[in-house]
Parts: sequence; structure tokens; C-alpha cells
Amino acid sequence: MWFKNLQLYRLPTPWAIDLSSLEDKLAAKPFVRCGSQDMSSRGWASPTGSDVMTLSVGGQWLLAMRTEQRLLPASVVNQVAQDKAEELEAQQGFKPGRKQMKEIKEAVTQELLPRAFTRRRTTYVWIDPQNGWLVVDASSAAKADEVVELLHDTLDDLPLKLLDTEVSPQSAMADWLASGEAPANFTIDRDCELRAITDEKAAVRYVRHPLEGDEIPNHLAAGKVPTRLALTFDDRISFVLTERLEIKRLAFLDIIQEQAEKAAAEGDPQFEADFALMSAELARFIPCVIEALGGERQIV
Repeated sequence: MWFKNLQLYRLPTPWAIDLSSLEDKLAAKPFVRCGSQDMSSRGWASPTGSDVMTLSVGGQWLLAMRTEQRLLPASVVNQVAQDKAEELEAQQGFKPGRKQMKEIKEAVTQELLPRAFTRRRTTYVWIDPQNGWLVVDASSAAKADEVVELLHDTLDDLPLKLLDTEVSPQSAMADWLASGEAPANFTIDRDCELRAITDEKAAVRYVRHPLEGDEIPNHLAAGKVPTRLALTFDDRISFVLTERLEIKRLAFLDIIQEQAEKAAAEGDPQFEADFALMSAELARFIPCVIEALGGERQIV
């Protein structure tokens, strides 16, 4: 259940919605499996597999969006449609036209859909209503957008906006790499990506490679800009910061995992113990990231 990626959104502080109301609205949009003619389906599911749609621990909330998608490759549809088109050509003496081919493909899709395999995915959402955070565990903005879209469809009012900082991640990462010094509580790790802003988009990637010395500053001086940088926070969380203010490859280090196991041994269910510790760590981590980026940009 530990988040691996963070897409960061801002809510009002505090967010004026009570847990009971949120629970009722989520329950009204439950996940239902794909029907025989549905390509995909999505809705809310219980994070813990119970009949409760929201896990609440210490004022922190965890939601789970479940999606199901039928796997029907276009190449399969095209091949079956071509076979049927050849049979039809033999019967009528001429090749099917464009309109007829479209009708054949639509009929083939309807025929194959009920037999197509399905794939399910669960995306978790952490909400800190008191401090105004909504964080989606998604590897891309597009996947996070699916969650936000369903939230807007579920709630009457969702005053949500993307997090923005005074200093762009790209500028901040360039400064840290040029000076060889990370901001307070952070250390620079050994992964980095630099990309040219020219039309060629030439890129240099360092993987498990020391970033000290003149090589990185020389790339910066030549006009390349950082798009990814691996960092560690307080010897407890390692991650990759991107130019779009995404947190990727998030990893909670051994000391945190040990604390979660100890909490579970003392009586808390493991899933709840993990969530309680993770949300507490992220509540410390995210404000420090924002501070390192010059603070949150305020829209006047």
C-alpha cells in the first residue's frame, strides 16, 4: 500500500467536508465490473476490502479508485475484420467499401468484447483534510487525471488545484547540481537526467553515477536543463523529483518499514499501521519539498 509516486494537489485548509458525507458520496459511485459491451469501467472501492469506502486513521483519509479495462488489441479486430471482408468479397464479387468495412469492424468489436480478457488496477488517494492535501499515487498526470475526473463526478464541489511553487523544480535542480549542494534535510543521490532545450532534445542520463565534479556543471553551462534528479530526505525517504513537480520512485527506507512492523505487532492491523506511518512521513516530507522550491505560490 506504500505510495510509489506522488501527484500533488491543493485543497482549502481546512477542507470543509465531513467523513460521513464523503463516505455516502463515494458509496453512490461504486466500482462495477465491465459489462459485456463495455471497454472500461471505474468507480470507488474499499481500500481495505471491507464495506467502508474510506480508511480513516488519525484524521487522514485513504480512498481507492478501481478500474477495469478490456484488452482487445486493434490488430486482432483488424485481422478478424479482414477475414470477414474476404468472405464477403467472395460472396458479393467485389471488395467491401469504406462504409461497409467500418460496419464490419464495429460488428467484430461487439462480437469479441465479451470474450476479451480484463485487467484491473487500483489507484490510491491520500487526503489530509486539515492541511489541505490531496495526493494521488499515480506514475503520470494522465492517470491522476482519471482520479480527479471521478472525484469531480462524485462530489458536488471539489475546490482542487495543482500544487505550484515560487521556484520551478527545473531551476531549483539546476542550482543544486551547479553548486553540488542540496537544500536542508536533503541529499543528492546518483541518478539524474539533463535535456537540451534545442529542437534535437538531446539528453544525458546518469544512473547510479556520482554527480560530483565538473561534468554536470559543464552540461548545464552548455544549455542542458535537469528534468529528473534523485534525492533522499532526512535519511528516511528516497525519491526522484521531476521538472513537473512530480515525485517518482518514492521509497520509504528501512527505518520506516521497521516502525510500521512494530506498530502492527503492538496491535494495529498492518494496512492501517502502514497508512498511519506513511501519511505522517509524507506530512513532514511535502512541506520540506515546497520550502526547498521557494514556498508555495500564492495566487492573488
